Amino acid sequence: MLPGPMEMVIIGLVMLLLFGNRLPSVMRSLGVGITEFKKGIRGEGEDDDARRLEERRRDERRLETPVREEVHQ
Repeated sequence: MLPGPMEMVIIGLVMLLLFGNRLPSVMRSLGVGITEFKKGIRGEGEDDDARRLEERRRDERRLETPVREEVHQ
């Protein structure tokens, strides 16, 4: 059974009263949790995290190497 429009309004008001200013961060955390859950079901996540970490390390090494300026005479 799906809640109707009136029930959704009541649920929204209750959430607003309970969470107030923290509502955006609570909803963001909920979204991240759902995304991570879906990745876990699909078998993604660890491989992606390792790949992203390796890419970040490679980018950091690239930024650490000094850029040589060529002088043309």
